[in-house]
Amino acid sequence: MADVLEERAGVQVLLCDPNGPPIATEQDALDLIGAAFAGAEVVAVPASRLDERFFALGTRFAGDVMQKFVNYRLRLAIVGDISRHVEASSALRALVQESNSSGHVWFVPDLDALDARLRAVA
Repeated sequence: MADVLEERAGVQVLLCDPNGPPIATEQDALDLIGAAFAGAEVVAVPASRLDERFFALGTRFAGDVMQKFVNYRLRLAIVGDISRHVEASSALRALVQESNSSGHVWFVPDLDALDARLRAVA
């Protein structure tokens, strides 16, 4: 499966292929943003595609990626189980909680949870 643009809960979402290339650089994030310009409002990235540095906040990679999406006025949804990362880092746990209370970046366990979030903000 390739990345695909799909309407979910009335919102155009770029669903990124779980088997796609890893997101390991800011350029990788910009490539997703470029792909989203085909009409997406939200980019749903499987957590498994994110480089491990994303979850180690000291690297600043997560902040850099998230800021790029905010700057381009695109919502970013990290989809999947990140519990092992959250359990290992209170800073990441705080970031996830803060992000999930905003409208720009969400961490959701699955696409059903993403759909629920999209319906809630519609």
